[in-house]
Amino acid sequence: MMRYIAALAILATTLLTFLLIYFYRSFSYDLDKLINYNPPLTTQVFDTNGKLLANLFDTENRVYAAYEEMPNMLIEALIATEDTAFFEHKGISFEAILRAIVKDIIAGKAVEGASTLTQQLVKTTLLTNEKTISRKIKEALISFKIEEKLTKQQILERYLNQIYFGHGYYGAKTAAWGYFRKNLNEITLKEAAILVGLPKAPSTYDPVKNFEGANQRANTVINRMRYLGWIDDTAHQKAIAEQPKVYNEPINYNKAPYAVDAAVRTLIAQYPDIKSGGYKIDLTIDLPLQEAADAALKEQYNEAMQNYGGKTNMSSFNGALISTEQGTGDVLALSGGVDFYKSPFNRVMQAKRQAGSSFKPFIYLIGVANGGFVPDSLLSDAPKSYTFGGKTWNPQNYDLKYEGPITMREALVHSKNLATIDLVERVGMESVKKELIRFGFAGVKADLSVALGSYAITPFEFSEIYTILSNYGTKVSQRLVKSIKTRNGQTVMFESKKESVVDPSSAYAVIDMMKDVVTRGTGTKAVTPGTEVAGKTGTTNDYRDAWFCGFTPSVQTLVWFGNDDNRPLPGKMTGGVVSAPVFAKYNAAVLLHRPNVKRDFFSPGAVFDQSADQNATPTATETNSSQ
Repeated sequence: MMRYIAALAILATTLLTFLLIYFYRSFSYDLDKLINYNPPLTTQVFDTNGKLLANLFDTENRVYAAYEEMPNMLIEALIATEDTAFFEHKGISFEAILRAIVKDIIAGKAVEGASTLTQQLVKTTLLTNEKTISRKIKEALISFKIEEKLTKQQILERYLNQIYFGHGYYGAKTAAWGYFRKNLNEITLKEAAILVGLPKAPSTYDPVKNFEGANQRANTVINRMRYLGWIDDTAHQKAIAEQPKVYNEPINYNKAPYAVDAAVRTLIAQYPDIKSGGYKIDLTIDLPLQEAADAALKEQYNEAMQNYGGKTNMSSFNGALISTEQGTGDVLALSGGVDFYKSPFNRVMQAKRQAGSSFKPFIYLIGVANGGFVPDSLLSDAPKSYTFGGKTWNPQNYDLKYEGPITMREALVHSKNLATIDLVERVGMESVKKELIRFGFAGVKADLSVALGSYAITPFEFSEIYTILSNYGTKVSQRLVKSIKTRNGQTVMFESKKESVVDPSSAYAVIDMMKDVVTRGTGTKAVTPGTEVAGKTGTTNDYRDAWFCGFTPSVQTLVWFGNDDNRPLPGKMTGGVVSAPVFAKYNAAVLLHRPNVKRDFFSPGAVFDQSADQNATPTATETNSSQ
């Protein structure tokens, strides 16, 4: 009986050989996809210190590994299990085919495959899983051709990058990090055996879902290596006994989703394959500071919801924070909301909101730099009435109190609307408008309401213009992306741009006044022990927006809260009440993480002490009373 079976097997193998030779001579197939292997690759995004922030991919999460990165034991485990004669055959194994035919005939059905690693690679890359004779013939023929074009090492490299390892991981490098949080050069023999055992049945042997099954399958691989004499008894026993730690958290979890999303939106026009091109993107984000920003924003959000959520509808309540190293323009933290996965709308980049009184420092800067005013110059904080187009406008101070003559410093410290309007009138509305446009406030109108912050702007845009103040008169463009490296090794660097806008002495005069806003004015909740802080609160009409825009000598941070649908906030949720505390909590984390940062402002030169007395005709139509 066995002789009969063996004869049939030999005959079948001989016929198959002749068929393959015949078809091989006339066969034509496009092998480029495998020869010039270029699979979809995961783009990895890192923070400023090289910490992984996110893995970005469309359908296949694959981090490429060159053959040189793959440890010998991984290669040996794979060959021992899948294709022991890999380095001897030319793409197909006639010995394996003969063995499989014999077993299939004995069993009366297909019980054993005979695919080499090359055939498996061909099937997964170029063909389908259909179980037909024509597909098997194509598979064998292509394997022959592939072995003519590629070295064994190149085939193994492609195989270990192409194969699916379960749990959403494509390629051995991705799987090693996903399951074990290890680079390939760090995995143990047992971990290598688990990986090698996965492609046969990824869902069955997934160590996250079925550790026992994965462990038994790995032991089979290890036993096979011992049987072949490829490992000794000591290595065998150690590997069998090992119980590796397996991680369940998905590796595509994004640790800075708003920042990463903003970076992708910035780059996608230039790099349309950003999620499949295998780029390495370095951001300016500092992960510990990003985590501190997220935590501070979330904590204040929860507190507000607890205090006010039961009294009014706050379903669209949210916040945002952007923190920048003003000297370089590097964005250290960017939180576009309190929960990206509930609301991916990026309020830092996309939400245009009225600035309120956080806009006022720029009016005062114009007064100092262009109007000859100094912090001790007197302004008029007295009620006024204006008539425009038949309508009467009666601007008011937030606290409904009026001081009459008041110094410029005190007017800013206590956010006096009437004094700020007086300053605009005395400098001249057209002059103010011209300077604001030069600062970067595009489209600003010659309207007295601008003095009170009616101008709408995104936090990102506002942050860049705020560097004029925090950086002593030099405007620095915001930089979120440091560099991007392509899969072929080309690196593109991104740099900030600097522009001198006003002289340092004028900027410092406003900084000095803004320090008092924090120490004894509307921004006292932003006080951060251990460093000087300058800043300004901003609260728009009916409490629709609550801002705190502040900075230390080294780091600038803008915080905003409001309703996405622009409904008023409940109670008296001013910028000083709800946003300034977030600044303080975050700023404390900055000092902890960066203990060597500058903590004291410096005076770049003398500030004039004589007052100015200039007048201009107002041309306003509406306003936005704010604090």
